[in-house]
Amino acid sequence: MHTLLKRVKNMAQQASTVEDKAAVSRFRLVFAVVAAGVAMSNLDLFVVNVAIPNISSHFDEASLSSLSWVLNAYAVVFAALLVPAGSFADRTGPRRAYLLGISLFTVASVLCAVAPSVWFLVAARVAQSAGAALLIPASLGILLAAAPPEQRGSAVRNWAALSGLAAALGPVIGGALAQADWRWIFLINLPVGIATVIVGRRAIAPSPRRTDTGRGDLIGAALLTAGIGAVALGLVKAPDWGWSSGSVAITLAAAVVLLALFVWRSAKHPAPVLPLDLLRIPAMGPAMLANLLFAVAFAAMLLSAALWCQDVWHWSALQTGLAISPGPLMVPLLSKYAGMLVQRFGAAVVSTAGCALFAIGLVWWIAALSVDDHDYVLGLLPGMVLTGIGVCFTLPTLVGAAVTRVPPTNFSTGSGVVTMARQAGGVVGVAGLVAVLGKPHGAAAMDAFRHGWIFTLVATVAAAAACCLLLPHTKPAARAGT
Repeated sequence: MHTLLKRVKNMAQQASTVEDKAAVSRFRLVFAVVAAGVAMSNLDLFVVNVAIPNISSHFDEASLSSLSWVLNAYAVVFAALLVPAGSFADRTGPRRAYLLGISLFTVASVLCAVAPSVWFLVAARVAQSAGAALLIPASLGILLAAAPPEQRGSAVRNWAALSGLAAALGPVIGGALAQADWRWIFLINLPVGIATVIVGRRAIAPSPRRTDTGRGDLIGAALLTAGIGAVALGLVKAPDWGWSSGSVAITLAAAVVLLALFVWRSAKHPAPVLPLDLLRIPAMGPAMLANLLFAVAFAAMLLSAALWCQDVWHWSALQTGLAISPGPLMVPLLSKYAGMLVQRFGAAVVSTAGCALFAIGLVWWIAALSVDDHDYVLGLLPGMVLTGIGVCFTLPTLVGAAVTRVPPTNFSTGSGVVTMARQAGGVVGVAGLVAVLGKPHGAAAMDAFRHGWIFTLVATVAAAAACCLLLPHTKPAARAGT
């Protein structure tokens, strides 16, 4: 975080037209407020990954398929609400949306902490996701509005690096808190949320509003929620129902119909969930597709690592968090150099290279990990670092390629579209991994996890192919600020 704040200070000083120390200080304060909210919402995602086995033990050994909804219910609703929430932020101002989102997220965190059952926890996670959907696109909208055009690429990379920092710290913080009681992973949000709202009300200035649109399409959001939820349900329950069963076929067919209706609705509605005209912005469409596919791989990889450490090697939550953290830590450590590579070689080349490194990390796990040999240094760690570097080169680059050309009045909506694609991919990644793993025990665990990593590898290769589609739209010379 210190490195990020230092880079933001330098960026603010370069952007300032006069040597106004007060303006630089205000910019740093705004970034700190935004960083607190983004980090809090992202930390919760990665913290919960590590705490799943502890939550299972508390709720009478709830099944993995049931507990997957603690992750997927959050991701499904988050994905569906991101663009309506971004549109709301553009209409009412990012400041108002951000503070409302922080408040809702904080209250919902308390409800998660006092949950008496798994399904109460799932419902509270849905409320959390609504708060996160409000604050995430608004946070990027605040930063993009505050930064001059030539510095927006740097603002995006710093914003994306916050997610990487949260991913690095989340497993460690979650592991330590879960050792005491899993409820602490949610209660920790209370003081952070209260402080962020108090400071944010004074620090964040009003931003440009969009006045040429009506209310968001709630029916479209419902269609998207139901469609993505049906995909997750079909994949998660397939091992129990049977892959060739009528229930799976009907559920997945319903998902296709719901998502098709969602696209049709988006084309007809004056304020759609997915503004199709944004997809005509150069690089937006290919970057969204690549984001979605890579998110499938990233979500599956992260959950598989946590389950491997705890269910196969029988490590504690804290040990698991420490084992996973070197990978995500690569994002904030190397994001500056990734940005330099983007300036020189272009987004397509850098993101494709990131996918390649990510894939090599998965291949390492397939070849090196063993149920009986708990060799972390030569087994799990190299793959963790390689996938972490791959994430650093891929995710911030794709976000930057997509949103830096979005008009100022659509900053929050544009960032919501990109983040929606990533969250939808995360749902498919978690659900797909759960379906492939089944209920691995004993000697069968090795084959189950290898199949899970092959599933993840296929998604990574598909993401690399999508990254290549950026080539006609992104030229290094034209993206010096990206």
